[in-house]
Amino acid sequence: MPRLVHSAIWDGFRFWFVARKNPQVVQSGERTNADGKPVSNVILLAISDSDYSSLRPHLEYVSLPSHLVLHEADGKLEFAYFPNRGLISLVVVMKDGKTAEAGIVGHEGFTGTLAAVGLSRSPLQAVVQITGDGFRVEVGALQHTLESAPHLQLMLSRYAAIWGMQVAQTAACNRLHDIEQRLARWLLMTQDRVDSGSLPITHDFLATMLGTDRPTVSLAAGALQRKKLIEYTRGAVKIVNRKKLEDSACECYGVIQQYNGKLGLK
Repeated sequence: MPRLVHSAIWDGFRFWFVARKNPQVVQSGERTNADGKPVSNVILLAISDSDYSSLRPHLEYVSLPSHLVLHEADGKLEFAYFPNRGLISLVVVMKDGKTAEAGIVGHEGFTGTLAAVGLSRSPLQAVVQITGDGFRVEVGALQHTLESAPHLQLMLSRYAAIWGMQVAQTAACNRLHDIEQRLARWLLMTQDRVDSGSLPITHDFLATMLGTDRPTVSLAAGALQRKKLIEYTRGAVKIVNRKKLEDSACECYGVIQQYNGKLGLK
């Protein structure tokens, strides 16, 4: 069953991405916004000089503290966010208040993908999960810039398509795989984007992201710790054996990881 899900989700998109090589990106910090704040976001480093010059006046530097809600589910999109550091979760919120994570965004991407194709609302809540910083752009300014910035439009559309595949694979994972495998996958995906062995996250927040309860997350984390794959303390999880953690994750991590290079991730 998972193999069929894999094929259905990915094979239809493969031709579009394989035909394109990664664009040449400038180094982190070589670009700044109008106030001189250095840029580390992969998309902002990868777009052409002319497109970046068009967008640069609209880049507003912002701090992104943990648990900050960037936009509410089904709310109007006012800003698109391009993180330099940290991690943002895109979350499905049900009528009864229960939540489940649809996907994550780090320095490789941006939030507000629907705004890039002319839509003004999103069904997902965007919340900062790991403290960082980055830039925000008013949606109107972004859409106006895209009219004369074809490389930026390509990069945002390309990212949105890959991110959509991540969401689809995550949905299949949440339905078909057990909590220990899902936790391993989630920790690996988070480390890919945060680039740190120690992740400042609580079990309560992990439960929210994985759509389960705290005791279930604690049991899964305990199992991974007994295998000496992670160490967890109050408010943090440390990955101590990444290779074995990859072996403990479900196939979904491998499916998603094959596009890390396309996103500028290690």
